Amino acid sequence: MSRSAYPLKMPASVKTAAARLAKADGVSLNQFIAVAVAEKVGAMETAAEFLQRKSGNAKPADLMGYLRRAPKSDPSANDQPAAKATRRR
Repeated sequence: MSRSAYPLKMPASVKTAAARLAKADGVSLNQFIAVAVAEKVGAMETAAEFLQRKSGNAKPADLMGYLRRAPKSDPSANDQPAAKATRRR
């Protein structure tokens, strides 16, 4: 396995929590972060592959037939847009 260094900047609170979890797991913070990134990469690549396989050769325009057949009604009370999340800088 080849290794590469990457200077990582993260909020102190995230680093503190990650260090605490790494210690509880009995691994170094570096190993904990490497495994977490590997898990995220695997999950995203698996999801992308799954969606590609399910969509086949479909194009966005192919969805129009389904949308035209959808009932013309207002959304139910349980189907309202979620409140917009605010981003802190």
